[in-house]
Amino acid sequence: MSRRSSDDGCVPGRGDRIMNEPPTVWVFHGEGARFASGVFRSREEGMNWIAEHRLSGLLTAYPLGVGSYDDAVARGLFRPSRDHHGTPAHIGQFSPGRTEHVHVVDGEIA
Repeated sequence: MSRRSSDDGCVPGRGDRIMNEPPTVWVFHGEGARFASGVFRSREEGMNWIAEHRLSGLLTAYPLGVGSYDDAVARGLFRPSRDHHGTPAHIGQFSPGRTEHVHVVDGEIA
C-alpha cells in the first residue's frame, strides 16, 4: 500500500481517512552515496530535482515521524523472527524493502 506525500493521512484510491498513517517524505540516495542528498515532500518534487541534475540512485518513500522498523512492524510488513531482530544494530540498518521507491539513472526512471 503506497501513501500520499502530504500530511492528510489518506491513502490514495480510498475515500476514508486513515488517521494512523504517518505522512510520507521522499528521500534520495545517490548511487554509491553513504548519506541521503535530498528529502522531498512528493515523488514529483524529488523526480524533478533528480532530472535537473541528471542523478542516478534511489528515491524512496519513508514515513515521517516514525522509524522504518517500527512502521514496518506496526503495519504487519515485517515480523521479528530471529534473535537479532529488534536489536539496535538491526533497527539502525533496517531497510523498508516493501516501500514505494524509484530507481533512476542519469535523471530518468530505470
